[in-house]
Amino acid sequence: MTTLSPSCLGPVALFVGQGPASDRLISLRPVDLGIIAIYFAMVLGIGFYLKRYTRGGVDFFLAGREMTAWVAGLSFISANLGALELMGWAAASYQYGILSAHWYWIGAIPAMLFLGIVMMPFYYISKTHSVPGYLKLRYGEPTRALSAASFAVMTLLMSGVSMYAMALVMKLVLGWSIHFSIWISALTVAIYVGLGGLFSAIFNEVLQFFLIWFGALLIPILGLIEAGGWSGMVARIHQNFPHQDYTHLWRTMGSFADNPMGIHWTGIVFGLGFIGAFGYWTTDFLVVQRVLAAKDMRAAKLAPIIGSYFKMAVPFIVILPGLLALAVLPIALVPESAAGPGQHSYNEVLPLMLARYCGPGLLGLGVTALLAGFMSGMAGDVSAFSTVWTYDLYRSFIRKDASDVHYVSMGRWCTVVGVLASIGTAYLVMQFKSIMDYVQALFSFFIAPLFGTVLLGMLWKRITPAGGFWGLLSGTLSSLGMWALVRADPSKLAIIAFSGQAKDMAENMYRILWSGLICMIVTVTVSAFTKPKPKEELTGLVYGCTDLPSEGHLPVWKRPIFWAGISAAIFLLLQWIFW
Repeated sequence: MTTLSPSCLGPVALFVGQGPASDRLISLRPVDLGIIAIYFAMVLGIGFYLKRYTRGGVDFFLAGREMTAWVAGLSFISANLGALELMGWAAASYQYGILSAHWYWIGAIPAMLFLGIVMMPFYYISKTHSVPGYLKLRYGEPTRALSAASFAVMTLLMSGVSMYAMALVMKLVLGWSIHFSIWISALTVAIYVGLGGLFSAIFNEVLQFFLIWFGALLIPILGLIEAGGWSGMVARIHQNFPHQDYTHLWRTMGSFADNPMGIHWTGIVFGLGFIGAFGYWTTDFLVVQRVLAAKDMRAAKLAPIIGSYFKMAVPFIVILPGLLALAVLPIALVPESAAGPGQHSYNEVLPLMLARYCGPGLLGLGVTALLAGFMSGMAGDVSAFSTVWTYDLYRSFIRKDASDVHYVSMGRWCTVVGVLASIGTAYLVMQFKSIMDYVQALFSFFIAPLFGTVLLGMLWKRITPAGGFWGLLSGTLSSLGMWALVRADPSKLAIIAFSGQAKDMAENMYRILWSGLICMIVTVTVSAFTKPKPKEELTGLVYGCTDLPSEGHLPVWKRPIFWAGISAAIFLLLQWIFW
């Protein structure tokens, strides 16, 4: 599929409304601007209202541990349904086809169920404020400091994704300066998270969850009507791209050359499904923090299980727009790093589709859904950064004996500093082909090694503090080293990803796999030659050393494992349907 000349744009000219060199796609009417203004007023109003309930550190950093399973579960998903999801995966699905849905199914559901059933009891019983806080209890200060520092860096880099994506939409839809848009989004998040902390972030995320769904549903519904349903969309994609299969989930995974990602099923199953997914959903404090805010153990276990049901449906609003773009857009999009004047990049798929289908009122709702996603993503990263910095770095190594009021004040100031630092990282995204390539690279550096450290420490009492520290350090450095090696010598890609045909996403998956394995091997090896902690120091932290509450008195349908089993069955059914 080649890029068409301006005279051949046909329907595209109708929804672009201007020449191809213009940055602005469409103008908002007063009703659209009114919808957006109401949203901003609600977001800031929630922040000011909840400030009165944020009296201490537990309120600011863990929302008072008062969230029900449904609120914590919806926040758990909403924190992961920001700009990264809405724009990043729409871009990735245009680039790689339905293979992107793997990140919602095999790359999420098993790990979320594992978090709820196996790992949440230990996080919750230990009463930790963060995942690095758990590592301190299990391994000691050096491991906690290493994980906290790497996580703080990652959250700043990740929040830049949301800022950049929001600025991109404002540029395309409103014609605003990308720099002005970044500062507007940064200021709003700094105010409402700084005022209400995690309380404010969670309640806004629940609000944003519904706004995202109501707004983002417009594109898949109207797009499927235009394409003639699912079968019509598939037929159009095959017509537009006869030499590439974008519409099968597993059928093309037997060979690196048969799918647009250039990946083998081993990379998806082991790199994504095991190391990558379990690393993200069970150790990334951005999402775990939401579940720690649950009011009791059962609610904490149910929250990620409830979230898994919604997660399985999310591809309908984030993957389907990219597939529809492959079917209906008469122009070809290009990588962000290769986009020139008059060209649109993969990252612009969602704004292009929004402008194509939405008129006055609907456009305001759609833009508001995007804004909700951006705010959700930035708020999640910033609130997580604030917690990790205050509790795991500042209180541990700089000022250990300050009052609770002082730590809340530090958390608020840290929110502002984190937002300002994130502005700089927003510009790094422009150096990658798409948002998702950038994000998955970050996960391979910081999340994959962390999973091995947490999992082994939680399941095996023989793992030692020295093993945890050196395993985490070696996994992180090896991932950074593999990335730098391929940048310096592209021929090394064939070694790391088993194929010179691997695309950026495939490289990320195999780098995740190797860094996770290296972390585990080093952790076990060092532990074999060093002294473990006494068993009494591992109570509440390790299986075999902890008495967990029994749920035998509950009816079967009230037990978390029952609903986890139903979720797993639906997950398997989806794999068969889209095979």
